[in-house]
Amino acid sequence: MTQGAGQEPEVERTATLRDFRVPAYVHETGPYAQSAPPGGGAALAAEPAEPAEYTPTQRDLPVINRGDTVQVVFDPEAAPDPEPAQGGPGPLFVVGDVHGYLDQLVAALQEKGLVDAAGNWSAGNARLWFLGDFTDRGPDGIGVIDLVMRLSAEAAAAGGYCKALMGNHELLLLGAKRFGDTPVNSGAGTATFQAAWLLNGGQKTDMDRLQDHHLQWMARLDAMEISDNHLLVHSDTTAYLDYGDSIEAVNDTVRETLTRNDADECWDLFRKFTKRFAFRDDGGAEAVRSLLDVYGGTRIVHGHSPIPYLLGEVGSEDSDDGAPPAVEGPHVYADGLAIAMDGGVTMAGKLLVQQLPLDV
Repeated sequence: MTQGAGQEPEVERTATLRDFRVPAYVHETGPYAQSAPPGGGAALAAEPAEPAEYTPTQRDLPVINRGDTVQVVFDPEAAPDPEPAQGGPGPLFVVGDVHGYLDQLVAALQEKGLVDAAGNWSAGNARLWFLGDFTDRGPDGIGVIDLVMRLSAEAAAAGGYCKALMGNHELLLLGAKRFGDTPVNSGAGTATFQAAWLLNGGQKTDMDRLQDHHLQWMARLDAMEISDNHLLVHSDTTAYLDYGDSIEAVNDTVRETLTRNDADECWDLFRKFTKRFAFRDDGGAEAVRSLLDVYGGTRIVHGHSPIPYLLGEVGSEDSDDGAPPAVEGPHVYADGLAIAMDGGVTMAGKLLVQQLPLDV
């Protein structure tokens, strides 16, 4: 199987071996920071109700102001060591949507004993999968990518691995960089990647710091993978079925689409990966099974749709003092077949790092 996820780019490969320092946490202000809704993906309606001509060029999720970040104080003595494997691969962890919240990511990884107080890999042969959406909305998406690239090299050297999946916001950032204001065939009027990126949380500081090795890394990410009988994807959609009848076929098709560099093709890929909510409500379990039957696994693990939205526990766009959503851990639903990992870090929720299997 072709493997692009979590690996350093072929060009400038030594860049992943540098000591990427974690930049200071800086809040982005201005129109870039204020124009986007919270959550795991670009603003779209629920998948079952989405008309065929729908395009991700408007917001339809309520906006909750995250407010100031609470600084997490980490006690390295209290961090657990990942449970060692018995003669096999190390323990398996997954990370939900990060969206530029670098400080929260480092703190969550430290809490699970995956990195040390300096932010270096400390989990030996553990296995770590990121489910996508590293940038947009939060203040330091490029810092997040740099960290994941560095941890990939460090984990491999220690006998484990750190890998990543393609999220719809990686597709959005790639499109904004490649195509800018080039009109695309959205099916509902004129649209551009640049406008959609700004609308859905694009940060000017990320674009200014974006380099070729970041673009190469994002473009080579896998769209889906299976690990310990868990089917790992970014989006809670059945649109993956449009791209192949095997994991390898889907990953190859997505990569080939990006290689062709056709704006309309890339937009269609982004639009489909932005669909959400296919696994909730009536028919949700059946939708999950349609993926498991084709690609394998006994459970699907995804990010993209924030748990507070899946549960309906969100504030109103007109509310000034809505209480932050309470997210303590992953959400298991669809007859126990689906695990949602987007804790809603962009809306004062929680950045989730979870060891699998998850007992329920």
